[in-house]
Amino acid sequence: VQYVESGGGLVQPGGSLRLSCAASGFTFSNYVMKWYRQAPGKERELVATISTAGGDTNYADSVKGRFTISRDNAKNTVYLQMNSLKPEDTAVYYCKSLRGDWGQGTQVTVSS
Repeated sequence: VQYVESGGGLVQPGGSLRLSCAASGFTFSNYVMKWYRQAPGKERELVATISTAGGDTNYADSVKGRFTISRDNAKNTVYLQMNSLKPEDTAVYYCKSLRGDWGQGTQVTVSS
């Protein structure tokens, strides 16, 4: 099982980024997928969840209305569209299902 996150970077407050996570080694379409983040000195927190077919999503209160999770089961990929970014969104972002271990994550830095 492998997760490869990408799409992070440095962005100004109010900007947008789209993260991608390519998963492999398991039947992707059978698993709920989640995005997490971990800021420096803080514990990892759940950001967003998407059901197997993509019809149901849930978000942390801190990102609701700004972030959108989606998936493409044909490409074994889950996405996180992040809009109206704030400095407190700065963190390493990870995707995961119940299978396997954590990937390397992708760094998101929101700063002017």
